[in-house]
Amino acid sequence: MERAAYRPPMDADSLLQPRTFPDGPPPAKAPDPRPAVTELRLSAFGPHRGLTLPLAPLTLLTGPSGCGKSTVLRAYEALARLAAGDRLASAFPDPGRYVPEGAAADGQGRRGFRIGCTADGPAGPVRLDLAVQAEPELRVVGERLTCAGRTLLTTALREPRRPSVEAAWHTAGSAGVTRAPLPDDRLGTALLPLRVAGRTEGQLRVLAAAEQTVVALRSAFVCDPQPRGMRRPAALADGRLRRGCDNLAEVLHRTREQCGRRHARLAAAAGAGCAGDVVDLAVEELSDGTVRALLARGGRRPPTPLGRLGDGELRYLGLALVLLTGPGVLAMDQAAEVPSALQSLTVLADGFDRCLDPRQARELASLAAEMAGRGHVRLTGAVADASFARGVDGVTVVDLVP
Repeated sequence: MERAAYRPPMDADSLLQPRTFPDGPPPAKAPDPRPAVTELRLSAFGPHRGLTLPLAPLTLLTGPSGCGKSTVLRAYEALARLAAGDRLASAFPDPGRYVPEGAAADGQGRRGFRIGCTADGPAGPVRLDLAVQAEPELRVVGERLTCAGRTLLTTALREPRRPSVEAAWHTAGSAGVTRAPLPDDRLGTALLPLRVAGRTEGQLRVLAAAEQTVVALRSAFVCDPQPRGMRRPAALADGRLRRGCDNLAEVLHRTREQCGRRHARLAAAAGAGCAGDVVDLAVEELSDGTVRALLARGGRRPPTPLGRLGDGELRYLGLALVLLTGPGVLAMDQAAEVPSALQSLTVLADGFDRCLDPRQARELASLAAEMAGRGHVRLTGAVADASFARGVDGVTVVDLVP
């Protein structure tokens, strides 16, 4: 295997020059008022090199074991956490595993990885590219934010001994460019709204691009239902569904009380994906103050506690609940300063078809396509076998190869 040296980003001054297009600028398209990540780039990340992955409203990644499906979702989640203000160590708790195998260190003994994304919205397509040093210590060594052919922000590691990078962002005022240090363990784009005054046209352009990218990335919910935890009764707390769906009964208690229409839709979905005659999803309050969920059966049959369901039925119910509720019911960190109507929920589901039979998987894919078609949710998931989804309207299947 060819050993590729770790390459830091280009010089900040050169990045601030406008890009040129030999055939003219790309044609403009009507922007969606809700920012969304429409492309993920894994330039050098884990098993991926030079991967550009367009993301439709409903994208399912498939391929053999080891092709990097889960790694794609981890890259997306890491960018989402950085956009929410997390530090690098939190977003990449084991950074060494993402350094491409066989990547050689540079002259200073550094190795790292590079990822990026494109966020579409009112400001147009905005590109974010990030270079991270994983060895000998974890830090950002370069970041670039571009829109409409112009680089709006660039950072570069100038002084290796200092815990900062040199940042330069577009101003379009008398100075043209503003320079200042930023922490080397945070995403600079997420810090721009605190640093840019927004007085000039250039500053407003920078703010619009940065805020669009942050909102698009932060509107992500990682969902991986864990049947073992879902079988236990749940305590009544804030009523927000956690990523493992272990508090499913608590959330059902909330939706049943507060949103009858969505609860009825969820009960109908349960009938399509669970065995037997299901007429409703009920919640029983127990003597210790906890609640447990039940499948109400037709006729005089007693209800079935969720604890008696199979793993596939429980994972199906957890994912269906996520698709049919929304950010207000999910334990996620959205941008509080932006109205919910201007944010698009993106669900990240590794093992989307895990434990599901083909009928359940197809029902769930159809439900996800329906909600994505309405603009209520986007979903990027990884599946072991996409045969159930091929041909389903609204589903984009992407085949990855090792």
